[in-house]
Amino acid sequence: MSVAADQRSVSSRLHAVIAQAIAEAGGWLPFDRYMELALYAPGLGYYASAARPFGRWPGSGSDFVTAPELTPLFGQALARQVSQALEASHADEVLEFGAGSGALADTLLVALGARLRSYRIVELSATLRARQAERLAKFGGHVQWLDCMPERIDGVVLGNEVLDAMPVQLLVFDGQRWCERGVALDGQGALVWSDRPTALRPPHEEGIAPGSVTELHAQAQAFVSTIAQALQRGAAFFIDYGFPAAEYYHPQRVGGTLMCHRAHRVDSDPLRDVGLKDITAHVDFSGIALAGQDAGLDVLGYTSQARFLINCGLLEAMQQADVAQRAAAHTLIAEHEMGELFKVIGFAKGCAFDAIGFAAGDRSHRL
Repeated sequence: MSVAADQRSVSSRLHAVIAQAIAEAGGWLPFDRYMELALYAPGLGYYASAARPFGRWPGSGSDFVTAPELTPLFGQALARQVSQALEASHADEVLEFGAGSGALADTLLVALGARLRSYRIVELSATLRARQAERLAKFGGHVQWLDCMPERIDGVVLGNEVLDAMPVQLLVFDGQRWCERGVALDGQGALVWSDRPTALRPPHEEGIAPGSVTELHAQAQAFVSTIAQALQRGAAFFIDYGFPAAEYYHPQRVGGTLMCHRAHRVDSDPLRDVGLKDITAHVDFSGIALAGQDAGLDVLGYTSQARFLINCGLLEAMQQADVAQRAAAHTLIAEHEMGELFKVIGFAKGCAFDAIGFAAGDRSHRL
């Protein structure tokens, strides 16, 4: 069977799973449940299939690139922040959620060296776990994989482009009322949008124009709350694209932030080619900060990826790198590339320190 035929088969089987879920739910499935199946259905969802989503170029068969794949300078800069947090919390363990290809873990394990006793990875995708295990085999027993979050965490928690892949609820405003947007089947069995009245509301709704669509991030906020409960002594850093709530729910953002990635191209139709492309939404960092604070975490800071990496010594590292690595690192900090769109938020619990990543340009006051 050709690659294209195999992909069509996977998508067709996933469509059948989703159709059954819609039928069992009475003909309508909320979008967050649809997104969960599209991305994580065992053996069929986007992250559960045999595809290789991470890579620098479309020719590699990848769909998008993340910062650790661009250059190890990203991980080397982040390592300075992780090292500081480990020292402040008297810990020697890192827990990474959604480690992708294993590129970040690889760089951090080398950079931190003896400072690190254990590197644990929570990875839901068996395919990605196998890929990570192959890449990180050289580190032996220093790396362990977990199926779920541990009950207790002492150390540093990392999540690079994790929050954006968590299922979101969709809301749409028709000018008179708010509806929750879900997925149904038309007469030919195709996936279609379907809206139902709801009591759900976005954090900011003043001035919202009729026809506006936006997202709620209940699962991402619950995830941060759960981490807060497990973290006894240490810090957590999340790197992702997003905005504070005032920008996220601005009246001019009428179309929301939901988008799909395939072959390094972006589209806005998550109901087409289900299982064959990534589905993401930008992060509401104000909601993430509040979820962490309400669960007992202290906010260390919030800033752009560019400022965070520069604070952590990226510019100095670039001076020692070759031309190709300097060019890749420039993508990480350029305002029109990843530098401004991506943000970093840090939390701490059971220890107090001034995180170097937020030493200049902290935007916590905007959350």
